[in-house]
Amino acid sequence: MKKCALLFLWLLFVVNGLSAKTEMDSIFQVLFQAMNNGEKYTLEKERNINEIKRKLEIPDLTDNQRYSVYDQLHKEYNPFKTDSAVYYLELNLKIAEKLHNIEYIYSTKLYLSFSYWIRGRFLESVQVLNDLDRSQFDHLPEWLLLSYYESYKRIYLYYSREDSNNYYYPISNLYRDSLLFIVPENSLSHSILTAEKLTDENRTEEAKQLLIKYLSDYPDENHDRAITENVLATIYKKEGNIEMQKKHYALSAICDIRNAIKENASMMSLAFLFYEEGNIDQAYKCIKFSMDDAVFCNARFRTFEISKIFPIIDFAYQEKAAKQKAELQKYLLFVSFLLLFLIAAMVYVYRQMKRIARIRKELYHTNVKLNELNKDLQESNIKLQELNAQLLTVNQKLAETNRVKEAYLGKFIDLCSNYIEKLDNYRRNLNKIANSGKMEELFKSLKSSQFIEDELSGFYTNFDETFLQIYPTFISDFNALFPEEEKQVPKQSELLNTELRVYALIRLGIHDSAKIAIFLRYSITTVYTYRSKLKNRSLYPENLEEQVMKIGSY
Repeated sequence: MKKCALLFLWLLFVVNGLSAKTEMDSIFQVLFQAMNNGEKYTLEKERNINEIKRKLEIPDLTDNQRYSVYDQLHKEYNPFKTDSAVYYLELNLKIAEKLHNIEYIYSTKLYLSFSYWIRGRFLESVQVLNDLDRSQFDHLPEWLLLSYYESYKRIYLYYSREDSNNYYYPISNLYRDSLLFIVPENSLSHSILTAEKLTDENRTEEAKQLLIKYLSDYPDENHDRAITENVLATIYKKEGNIEMQKKHYALSAICDIRNAIKENASMMSLAFLFYEEGNIDQAYKCIKFSMDDAVFCNARFRTFEISKIFPIIDFAYQEKAAKQKAELQKYLLFVSFLLLFLIAAMVYVYRQMKRIARIRKELYHTNVKLNELNKDLQESNIKLQELNAQLLTVNQKLAETNRVKEAYLGKFIDLCSNYIEKLDNYRRNLNKIANSGKMEELFKSLKSSQFIEDELSGFYTNFDETFLQIYPTFISDFNALFPEEEKQVPKQSELLNTELRVYALIRLGIHDSAKIAIFLRYSITTVYTYRSKLKNRSLYPENLEEQVMKIGSY
């Protein structure tokens, strides 16, 4: 039982490991695909910005309207091209000061401080914040105070990274605690701030669950999700979970790429993780992508951070490339030796081929003569086969003709015998009437056509029976030559109707309409009409009678 339990646990561990690996591979595949499509997302971003810029072409814009358009533009540019964001913020600051609108002035300066920070103009960023009067925030919208605290929190957090005495980090945490008092509890900012605080208190599991719940409630791939995934990866970093760090940094980077966010930290962190595990190619690809984005955005702060890691990864990448080059040279030398051997082998083979070619030439002439003889034999065989086929066809036709003749000859002899007996009976009956002196009855019998009609009916019945004995599938085969609605169906008391009887005579080889008319006791015109009508209604109006002649043939 213990062995079974251990085996089950081991299998469960293996399955979970394979599942996690598959999930990670899928995420990285999506990431690299997004990186390859980065230019497409950039073009979409530029199209959106150009749409906003067209609003500036509207004539007679008021200062408030122009401020609103510049505000939209700086928000689009801020994570995309910071120098353009600063440009529109500085224009907005002039409008705000012209309007003496304190809300406009403070919001613009807060945004400007952040943009200066991203561009690496740290002194100007801090100076803008220091110039703001804290007491004024009591009369302004609450989000401005949030932005003010967030800016100082970010500044002191950055200072703390270079502070070996750990002086600035507590100050950053004080601003974080102030933010927690005023940020709405159901907001993303409150979740992130709470998660950071819980992480500092080593309550990482609570911090993770808080952010994971937010991600499940708000699945949109926007910049907020990218920030949340980045914070979640930082929590896993404290736990030392490399795989989960890679997963959430990758998810964060995917969101940023798809939203054309050029100022991001996740790609740089992911590159460093790849480097640490020895995956130099992926590390170089990620750090190069991150550096290109930072340069495009003109985010000097991010460029400075990347420049600390880039040379390390680049050196490792170049060293790996140099090793690959050395190995390639070894392989090239080996291939060169193989090539020389191959050339020598080809010379030997060429000589052998010339010898074989000479032998083949002699064999060719011999084969030509044999082929000519074979050709003559084949032609003779073909002629014999054609003669045999012709003889077979003639024999089949003769056999069929004999079969028809035998059937009709026997029937003809029976009919003649019956008709002689019937005529003798008819003569005796008339003689009996004449001897009895019943002249009127005699004349009536002589004038009546009933005898002829009865005999004709019997004759046609005999003809139909005999014909269908010879060609039992005639009716179905004949109807197969017509559309469904034109098929011939005899009456219940008939074996063949008139139309079928006409073509039954044709099948027996009687093609002359005059002979058919005499046989059926119709006019030639009537027979011709039957033949023409059925031809036109058939599926083979051009060669119906040829098709009929094939019915029942061998």
